[in-house]
Amino acid sequence: MSAMDSINLIRESPFLTVNFSTVFEFEKGFDHEEWIIWFEKYWIASILLSAVYVLLVFAGRKWMENKPKYDLRRALTIWSAILAVFSWCGAIRLWTDYIFFMNRFNWDFKASMCDPVFYRGVIGYWCWLFVISKLPELGDTIFIVLRKQRLIFLHWYHHITVFVYSWYSYSGYTSTARYFILMNFTVHAFMYTYYALKASRVCRMPSWVSMCITGLQLAQMFVGCLVNIEAYNYKKKGEFCAIAEDNLRFSFIMYFSYLALFGHFFYSNYLAGKKVEPVPEAKKIK
Repeated sequence: MSAMDSINLIRESPFLTVNFSTVFEFEKGFDHEEWIIWFEKYWIASILLSAVYVLLVFAGRKWMENKPKYDLRRALTIWSAILAVFSWCGAIRLWTDYIFFMNRFNWDFKASMCDPVFYRGVIGYWCWLFVISKLPELGDTIFIVLRKQRLIFLHWYHHITVFVYSWYSYSGYTSTARYFILMNFTVHAFMYTYYALKASRVCRMPSWVSMCITGLQLAQMFVGCLVNIEAYNYKKKGEFCAIAEDNLRFSFIMYFSYLALFGHFFYSNYLAGKKVEPVPEAKKIK
């Protein structure tokens, strides 16, 4: 499906998004059609940027081998706090729209995962911000490298695959993204809040908090698999669902790999009695 086909699809959608009582100036006038075309042309840049990211990460680790580690606790606190605020704002906006949508259309789960109406308006703006944010989020790894923390495969693999998939999917009005973005914003809101509090040392973080966050991440991947399976079933029955078949296959493989990796991490950290740093992406905090 071309970008113009996707644009026509959203124009013809019979469904509505919530009319927010408060709309900030920066949320007004968002042109999702312009960005649909942009991502169709340039999403491939995400692969090139990911390759550069991996190269720099491992080159940075090599460069830091014989150097003292940096503390960077204040910078890490600020960085995590910014991402926490951003994630909370996105989660609140998307949950507000999701609850409105489900109530307005009698809890029509098929419509919620198969119609891409959420790409426009205020919600569309936050979905676009989500996609764009996957690039600066690669900066998480800088703290791991410079603080000489252990870098696990799950960390950088998760970063680059989400980055590439988000940019690739945007131009196709991938309808299942409603759930993917909603879950990611929500989990990141809790996760980055945890990072900020732990890095700042304003309070002692009990071990069960990190266990709950890892559990949320694991649940996110499980729901992601279920959403892909449901979308596949709709398409198999010949029903409309706005997600390309190659996208659906890639998305399921991606989420299933996350489920396996997060499941292994959860088992190793909390059930097998091994001493592992809590929360997969929190290696930068110690």
